[in-house]
Amino acid sequence: MELIPAIDLRRGRAVRLRQGDDTRATVYGDDPVAVLEAYAGAGVARVHVVDLDAALGEAPQRELIERMAATGIRIQLGGGLRDRASIDWALAAGCDRAVIGSLVARDTEAFRALAQELPGCLVPALDVAHGEVRIAGWKEGAPQNLGELCAQLMGLPCPAILVTDVERDGMMTGPNLDLALRAARTSGLRALLSGGVHALSDLELARRIPEIAGAIVGRALYEGAFTVEEALAVCE
Repeated sequence: MELIPAIDLRRGRAVRLRQGDDTRATVYGDDPVAVLEAYAGAGVARVHVVDLDAALGEAPQRELIERMAATGIRIQLGGGLRDRASIDWALAAGCDRAVIGSLVARDTEAFRALAQELPGCLVPALDVAHGEVRIAGWKEGAPQNLGELCAQLMGLPCPAILVTDVERDGMMTGPNLDLALRAARTSGLRALLSGGVHALSDLELARRIPEIAGAIVGRALYEGAFTVEEALAVCE
């Protein structure tokens, strides 16, 4: 199972939100490039980067993301990638994967066509709060439920499906393993666990589930619940 540290970008800084709430942000670094390089130096192969500005409908932080991608560290980028032009920009900038959320829910057929055209590059992402799939920076409800959306992803050449329990995101209350497992089995894609990881035991449990390909970890690493090295040892 892959350990994927998270770096959320808000106005040029590395932050974490609680339950997707922009008013509940904690700043963890003024230099996201340095944070990225520190993770790479500890042995991390891939980092999950989210442009919260773009996700919330503001101007994307493209210059910063380009500098992060220029380090050569593999980045899967999410946040505001809602059309072909933004996806093409992310991949051209050097990002390893593009994480797509709102488009999956709003126009599944368009996403399917893009995934077929860009095999191995697109990660469908579904954010779930109170049992409902949320889109547009968690501000809107999706027209279809989780099961319906996942079923339409069956057979696509995507490396994984990312499913986030928004109620647990940034709360360090433990991940929703059942949610990740359900999304994996319904979509036929291995899942990336996201939201709530707070202890090495969470990673140990996730590693035992074959349908889970990786775990995205943010606040627990920033606040020293465990080290990157400890987490890598558990995941491997």
